Amino acid sequence: MTNNSSAAHLQLEAGQDALSEVLQDFRLSGVNYGRLELRHPWSLAFPEQPQLRFHFVSRGPCWVHTKTKGWEELSDGDLVLLPQGAEHRLASTPDKTDDSMSKCQITKLGGNVCKVVKDGDGSASILFSGSMELGAYALHPLISLMPTIIRGNDVATHDPMVNPLIAAMTVEACEPRMGSATILSRMADLLTARLIRCWVKGHEDDTTGWLAAIRDPHVGRALVAMHREPGRNWTIESLAALAGQSRSVFAERFSAILGEGAARYLARLRMQLAQEWLAQNSMATAEVASRLGYESEASFARAFKRITNASPGAVRRSASGRIDMELGF
Repeated sequence: MTNNSSAAHLQLEAGQDALSEVLQDFRLSGVNYGRLELRHPWSLAFPEQPQLRFHFVSRGPCWVHTKTKGWEELSDGDLVLLPQGAEHRLASTPDKTDDSMSKCQITKLGGNVCKVVKDGDGSASILFSGSMELGAYALHPLISLMPTIIRGNDVATHDPMVNPLIAAMTVEACEPRMGSATILSRMADLLTARLIRCWVKGHEDDTTGWLAAIRDPHVGRALVAMHREPGRNWTIESLAALAGQSRSVFAERFSAILGEGAARYLARLRMQLAQEWLAQNSMATAEVASRLGYESEASFARAFKRITNASPGAVRRSASGRIDMELGF
């Protein structure tokens, strides 16, 4: 059983749908950015990470390799998103698979931006890359639905602002001036957010799953509430009241769209958040339990074990034992 929350009853503004409410929460915080000047031949491996990653090709040549799509050639002005931070590789040619990072000079430009240079006699590729963290729990299931890699040009038709932003980034990346690094990072945040919204708009016809649920005028309200306050003592009755439906109608509709009941969905959401917080190794198990609404650490541990088949301690030990091999951007 979870404890009661003192949070105010959540309501959406009149006329505002739940998906708009979620996207209103869209916040990206830059972890690190890198401006890359790499002379052919070159190749960089990017390990899997929890943060979203992007690469903007100001000037090629550049190829990207993912397990799902293999090698794809990128053109000047291309931007690719890897929403789940999947493992991938960038290279000047697809046959170049050794790592060039040891041959690069890395210089801090200030803040969270660095410059990466690989000298040589070949043609120079100029890229701007970065890692970003999402600022709202409600966005996590949206990101998990997205493909491993998204090319900006494939979804840009849904937003007339994308191409001008790409053009502006190209100028800043190719002709660095005072403040270019900061300007590039701000434009990258904005462009990434708009591309994700474009992808969502391209899936308006989905009839089941999370996107369909968040668009439902009733179920969507309950989803927003659960993600906003995952530690609140939600019941089917309180969620149904928030959705403006009877208990039976809400429960049936929720299951029909999402393929599972609201209680099961909420339990999985809590444990997903718990895994993330425990893996960061910065939050005590007791604090995780409290934030997720559990009355005791023991009751939380039992629920965690039941859903994840692992103990909180095992998750924390596994995370702290991993070797950090990530690049700085």
